[in-house]
Amino acid sequence: MFARLNTVAFQGVDVITIDVQVQISSGMAAFRIVGLPDKAVAESRERVHSAFHAIGLSIPYRRITVNLAPADVQKEGSHYDLPIALGLLAVIGVIPPDVLSEYVALGELALDSCLAPVSGVLPAALHAASLNKGIICPKACGGEAAWAGDIPILAAESLLSLINHFKGHQVLSPPEPQIEEELPQKKLDLRDVKGQETGKRALEVTASGGHNLLMLGPPGAGKSMLASRLPGILPSLTPAEALEVTMIHSLAGQLNEGKLLRTRPFRDPHHSASMPALVGGGIRVQPGEISLAHNGVLFLDELPEFSRAALEALRQPLESGKAVVARANAHVTYPSRIQLIAAMNPCRCGYLSDPSRSCSRAPKCALDYQSKISGPLFDRIDLHVEMPEVTAEDLTRPATGELSAVVAERVQKVRDLQEERYLSLGVPIRLNAYADGELLDEIATPDEAGQALLKKAAENFKLSARGYRRVLRVARTLADMAGSELILATHIGESLSYRRLFFR
Repeated sequence: MFARLNTVAFQGVDVITIDVQVQISSGMAAFRIVGLPDKAVAESRERVHSAFHAIGLSIPYRRITVNLAPADVQKEGSHYDLPIALGLLAVIGVIPPDVLSEYVALGELALDSCLAPVSGVLPAALHAASLNKGIICPKACGGEAAWAGDIPILAAESLLSLINHFKGHQVLSPPEPQIEEELPQKKLDLRDVKGQETGKRALEVTASGGHNLLMLGPPGAGKSMLASRLPGILPSLTPAEALEVTMIHSLAGQLNEGKLLRTRPFRDPHHSASMPALVGGGIRVQPGEISLAHNGVLFLDELPEFSRAALEALRQPLESGKAVVARANAHVTYPSRIQLIAAMNPCRCGYLSDPSRSCSRAPKCALDYQSKISGPLFDRIDLHVEMPEVTAEDLTRPATGELSAVVAERVQKVRDLQEERYLSLGVPIRLNAYADGELLDEIATPDEAGQALLKKAAENFKLSARGYRRVLRVARTLADMAGSELILATHIGESLSYRRLFFR
């Protein structure tokens, strides 16, 4: 009396096939789950017992062994309930064992035999498609699984409906792919920002080239207001990007009814967030904010208030586009190609530039406060913009700035230009922010005057090699925005103006 079927385990975004083997044999009555299960998997036997009782079935009073192979891979999560239950149903002859070999199954059982949604259905469905198999999952996750392509999908509401389907008493209709509705009212408009023309310009440069941005200014200068309007000028996710982002959110269990995401993520964690919350980790390694913001924006307000360890942990993902969580038995990797938008006050009180309101410790308080951000982290931010206090005259004027939709059209044109350039060069990047090495030298060599200006600035201001190349990347974006194939001295000059070279 033996049955087997497949389910999956997750290591980051990687999916591992798990062979679920169920055997009923003679011997002392017991129900054992082996194969390195965690507490949630070990408790499956209680949920399976109750689910069987709810539909009028009894588990044989014999020795039941469930083996989850390979045995040296840690099994975590409640999605093993359904494959274990299906294996038992096949062993006792309720459903034919041979049909289970055509599917990958995952789902959590409620005590009344209903199937509760679980995380990771989209990557599991894509994995099943790569194996030429179908997938069995909870009904709530059916719309998510449907994005895996033309594969058989059984999205059931309960264990009983699955039994009826396999017996021919009921037909489970295939689910339709679900997509997130894009609500225009969620996007705040750039026109609402009064004054801060330099900040608006920097925000458009940031959106056009995919660069990182730091805004520094007193409280109420509009730093958070500008950052919250960045999603309104960014283009929607491409189909490939949407699939990547949705997979990560699926693994984190943060998909709304299994719908494919359309808008770029905008994550703004509180400054009390821990290092695992930002970069990923925990007992069961979960993606952090930097991975949940993949292909989108990570906004860190009050940057110096974050813990030093959490901020320093961002340095490697900002360079590599990957967040690697090291464990003794495995390294878990999540993609984290993001735009970092940060905001901070110049000092703790925030009024360093106003002698009438600054504290008595100025300017030493500014040095102490800003020193919480290390030089290497500052160096990884492409644009540093100082935002002055908004005047009463600016506030009393009517809003006359450009609409976000107008700026978004320009951003889209510049991004299309970059995509065409890199496609023609045969390189797997889409934005200037990711260009490096020989590619950057090829596309971003300034004219003679620009080269002389950049060389002089690098010598006088002691630009690091990383800072030097980030100036070139921003200059390339500025040239694209101006419709210029050549990088001119004016583009180098504006790019240099966005490098904050010292504390003040």
